[in-house]
Amino acid sequence: MPDRRQPDSPTDDNPFAAPPEGRPDQPWEPRRGAGGRNGDGSGEGDGPRDTDEDRRGPARWDPTDPVQRRARYALLAGMWGFFFGIFGIPSVGLLLGALALYWGISALRGKPASPAEPDAPTGLQALGPAARPQRTAAVTGLVTASLAILLAFGSYAVQLAYKDFYVCRDDALTNAAELQCNTLLPDNVLGDVMKVPR
Repeated sequence: MPDRRQPDSPTDDNPFAAPPEGRPDQPWEPRRGAGGRNGDGSGEGDGPRDTDEDRRGPARWDPTDPVQRRARYALLAGMWGFFFGIFGIPSVGLLLGALALYWGISALRGKPASPAEPDAPTGLQALGPAARPQRTAAVTGLVTASLAILLAFGSYAVQLAYKDFYVCRDDALTNAAELQCNTLLPDNVLGDVMKVPR
């Protein structure tokens, strides 16, 4: 197969190109980018220097920190408590909602794992760049926990208000007797939702 030669092109921008003919081999050095910085981000030029925190970026999720851990627990427990409340299991929804409330409040008010100075901020404020996603998780957990608790209390309130209907439905031995229990329900949207289907 004949050797296909590519048209000549400048190799100044190609770090993998062979050196031009006649130039001696040189040891590898990091390329200098904009602002005189080397390829590894540490510059010797006149451009602005990046601090260590700028190069590292925001702090990451630390599972050993109780403040961050409780924020995540609040989000998960509140979300699942809300789902259990929607699907008609109010006892589990109430339990998870109460736990999510506790974890969310303790995450917003807690102290970080590392010791801080007396005048240093506490709670999620002490986490610096990592505080934003954890605060969002804690607040979302509080909102979903409140919804889960409201759904649970609403379900218990309906069961207390229409206790006769539930007792009648549980004691009915036949489908016809169960349908007779619909007369104990109010003639509104809630009654239509709770009626025994024909």
